[in-house]
Amino acid sequence: MRRADRLFQIIQILRRSSRPITASRIAEELETSRRSVYRDIADLIGQRVPIRGEAGLGYVLDRDYDMPPLMLTPDELEAAVLGAQWVADKGDPVLAGAARDLIAKIATVVPERLRPFVSNPTVGAPLSRASLPDGLDIAKARASIRKGHKIRIRYRNEQGDESERVIWPTMIGYAETVRLLAAW
Repeated sequence: MRRADRLFQIIQILRRSSRPITASRIAEELETSRRSVYRDIADLIGQRVPIRGEAGLGYVLDRDYDMPPLMLTPDELEAAVLGAQWVADKGDPVLAGAARDLIAKIATVVPERLRPFVSNPTVGAPLSRASLPDGLDIAKARASIRKGHKIRIRYRNEQGDESERVIWPTMIGYAETVRLLAAW
């Protein structure tokens, strides 16, 4: 791995963690020596990258640090496309459309040499079996979660008894053939 690539990768490793990461863990992931990591971190700090920490304890990147990633790797592209394919198949209509738009946007912004990783990825999400229609507008439920609003639902339990409830939705989970709404 080129040194410049390694410096950017160190920033990515620190960016994705909220806890201190030791030079040993960074070196293991990058398949390099701890000594190289110490030298690279010192260089990054010298270039005003806000990294805090010290040898033996670990390093963290200041959360306010704003450096846009230069480019996605082929693996990152395939991961994004795979996730978007899955959401396009299993998400509610609004999310499914957003996932298809995401794939199209990614395909237009990546360099020509990386486009095959979007248009012909080596991974794919199989199409699901038909599932029952949602009894709830999932897009509205997602909006309520974002806003922290409660919603009123009509609920039928396993015995078929109906009741109406006011719930505070917190998350929507996606399984193979069902969506699960977690709420208080």
